[in-house]
Amino acid sequence: MKKIEAIIRKSKFSAVKDALHEVGVNFFSYWDVTGLGNEKEGHVYRGVSYSTSDIQRRHIAIVVNNDFEEITINTILKSAATGEVGDGKIFVSDINEVYRIRTGEKGSDTLK
Repeated sequence: MKKIEAIIRKSKFSAVKDALHEVGVNFFSYWDVTGLGNEKEGHVYRGVSYSTSDIQRRHIAIVVNNDFEEITINTILKSAATGEVGDGKIFVSDINEVYRIRTGEKGSDTLK
């Protein structure tokens, strides 16, 4: 099993969510996060200076069976991309075991 975590633009979340549902990923967790970017300069808007180094993004966490890893990653890559700097990152890690709390079952069948 794999845990796929993606940090994406908030504006692309609906497109990513819909694309994941289309390929059969029907459960995942997400939350709003703030990160720091490479840009060190501030900007001025209507006379007010603000920092652009703090970046608002959405963090998505999905656990899938190994055979669904590539489909999930490709779906996120296609639906989250704008071609601009700051589109985000995808991280993949191994999951050793998963348990269904309600029944105590364990193993990859609990993801279905």
